[in-house]
Amino acid sequence: MITTTNLSKAYNNIKVLNIENLDIPKGQSFGLVGNNGAGKTTFFSLLLDLIQPTSGHIKNKNILVNESEDWKPFTSSFIDESFLIGYLTAEEYFYFIGELRGQNKSDVDSLLAQFEDFFHDEILGKKKYLRDLSKGNQKKAGIVAALIGNPEVIILDEPFANLDPTTQIRLKQILKNLAQKQGVTVLVSSHDLMHVTDVCERIVVLEKGEIVKDIQTSEATLKELEAHFSGTEVV
Repeated sequence: MITTTNLSKAYNNIKVLNIENLDIPKGQSFGLVGNNGAGKTTFFSLLLDLIQPTSGHIKNKNILVNESEDWKPFTSSFIDESFLIGYLTAEEYFYFIGELRGQNKSDVDSLLAQFEDFFHDEILGKKKYLRDLSKGNQKKAGIVAALIGNPEVIILDEPFANLDPTTQIRLKQILKNLAQKQGVTVLVSSHDLMHVTDVCERIVVLEKGEIVKDIQTSEATLKELEAHFSGTEVV
């Protein structure tokens, strides 16, 4: 589904990302973890053609993402609040995204009805602009907007940050359902090792822009990751 080949990104001749090969098959729940500056957001930005690679490329469904826009109709994402339109209400924003993705108002309303528990009666019908919502509620709106139009690929950067525990649990169920029951390819980056281990069947660890671990998730994965980041693992 997603293939990365000889990909690098450098600023002022300093490489911040260097991935020789990385293949993510269709329907996989894929987690990306690493400390600040590891290259997680850089990789997602390249995948979404927000920045240009220094060398190499990424293909999404065999489409070169930096040379064609044909991947956009089946790919969605929420990276941060800059993806929102602050002067719109949540409903206006959802309908706007729906129009971009060929969904009518009824289609969007049907989807939103599935997330009443996730919204916790704090977003819809409040007549508040997105810019006036809390960081957590802005994130909820952005994540649900990324689900509009039945995308085949969903990319979420730090989706659990700023969410209360109840919402984090609900979000994990949503993401698991997307990958396991609907066959959506879900890519998640997170600093929270427990959440990403719960959600993702495969986890890649980045350090200084390079892959240092590629793990199929098991009962031992969380301890392995904790040992790695605490510096206590046996090399």
